[in-house]
Amino acid sequence: MRKLWKKMAAAVLIMALAGICTAAASDGEKGTIRIGSKDFTENEIVAELYALALEDAGYKIERIMDISSSVIHTSIVNNEIDLYPEYTGTGLISILKMDPLTDAQEVYETVKKAYAEQYDLVWLDYAEANDGQGLFISRKASDEYGITTISQLQENASKLRFASQGEFDEREDGLPGLEKVYGPFEWASSRVYDNGLKYQVVESDEADVSPAYTTEGRLSETDKFVLLEDDRHVWPPYNLAPVVRSDVLLENPEIEEILKKVNETLDTAAITALNAKVDVEKEEYEDVAEEYWESIRE
Repeated sequence: MRKLWKKMAAAVLIMALAGICTAAASDGEKGTIRIGSKDFTENEIVAELYALALEDAGYKIERIMDISSSVIHTSIVNNEIDLYPEYTGTGLISILKMDPLTDAQEVYETVKKAYAEQYDLVWLDYAEANDGQGLFISRKASDEYGITTISQLQENASKLRFASQGEFDEREDGLPGLEKVYGPFEWASSRVYDNGLKYQVVESDEADVSPAYTTEGRLSETDKFVLLEDDRHVWPPYNLAPVVRSDVLLENPEIEEILKKVNETLDTAAITALNAKVDVEKEEYEDVAEEYWESIRE
């Protein structure tokens, strides 16, 4: 009987030790993070960079890519994803329905506070990269007339042919907003083109100037195109930042520092170059992101 009790006690001890070891292993494991992206090149690249950085830190990553821009906010609010790259200007204007602001830090602080209060979401530190509204001019016209800013563009508008996309001429954050600050743009001519043709028509000398978003890949072709400086700061900034569910961040606070190290490397030139690799050189966004991550990881 005494031997039986000894055997039972030994078995219980073994089970207890196994339980302790299992709990310790479980405690050492990091959870799964669901990373989403919008359905365009830049957001895919940045989301993949976030995924690679977190994987390197030991997290399991579930990638939920190419979510429509119109529903991705709903996806994170409904607990379908844990984080994704967002733009401060989008948060301010499209989600919160607030009036545009032009100071990057003010926009960030506004969306950070409102998202925390209304949606229980956290905006982490934003990158310098700004994917906002802009205008570009052909390198030829820029050199000929000395135009590198929108002020200089306005002064020389009568010599230039404008390639519009129609909507830009009517939106408040388009030409009407510019003219309130810079004055009228009396173009030599103005024709409406499909947005996908804008670089083609400027490159083929059918037009001199066209609207663009400031990180579009073809803007990296600086021998052909010049992105003009908004020297009177009319347009709101659209800085990239990770938006994270607060419960996820509470459980995994190191995420903030991990993603900060990625964002610190992403300025407008860097993002434009990454976009160009996909949209101009036709590389896969996963390969572009992996190559860039290898170049910045410690």
